[in-house]
Amino acid sequence: MGATPELAKLVEQPFELLAEIERRSRQAHSGQAGAMAAEWVGVGFRIGEEHFVATRDQVREVLMLPDGMTRVPGAKRWLLGIANLRGHLLPLVDVKLLLGGGRTTLRRNTRVISVNHREIPAGLVVDEVLGFRRFMDHEYTDTWPETVVRCDRFLTGAYQRSEDTWPVFDLSDFIESNLFLQAAAE
Repeated sequence: MGATPELAKLVEQPFELLAEIERRSRQAHSGQAGAMAAEWVGVGFRIGEEHFVATRDQVREVLMLPDGMTRVPGAKRWLLGIANLRGHLLPLVDVKLLLGGGRTTLRRNTRVISVNHREIPAGLVVDEVLGFRRFMDHEYTDTWPETVVRCDRFLTGAYQRSEDTWPVFDLSDFIESNLFLQAAAE
C-alpha cells in the first residue's frame, strides 16, 4: 500500500475505512507505527494566569466548587475546609494560596480537581480547568520558563507548542510533600 489515506476521505467507503483503521491498529500494536507519533494526554488547568497540565491518571474527576464546606479549626488558611462530595469527605485546598500566589478568587470558572491518590484524599481548588490537552512526544522538553506560582519542585517537564508552554504539574508529588501535609496552623 502506498501513501496512508486520510480517514476522512474514506467516510463514504465504510469497508475501506474499517480496513484502514484495522491496519493502523495492527501497526500501532506491533510497535511499527512509523509516522504515527505517540500522543500524551493530560488535564489542563490554570493557577492565576499560568497554565499547567497533569497526567490524566492523577485526576480522579473535576468538580464544581461545592456550595458548602466546613472550616477546619486550627488549620492553615489554604485549607479551605472539608466538603461532602458524592458521599465522601474531601479536604479542599487553595493551591494558589498554598504556593504563595495569593488567594484564589472563587468564581464561576473555579473548579476542584479531585486527585486520584490511594492514601491522601485531596480536592485542589484551581482558577479553571481547561479540559484535556493532547501533545505529541516530540513537543516534550525537560525545561520550562520560571513560574510565578512557586511550584518548580512539583514540575516534571513541559510541553511546548508554538508560543505556549504547558508545564507538567505532578499532583502526587504535590500532595505527598511536607508543604501539603503540614496543614496545622502554627
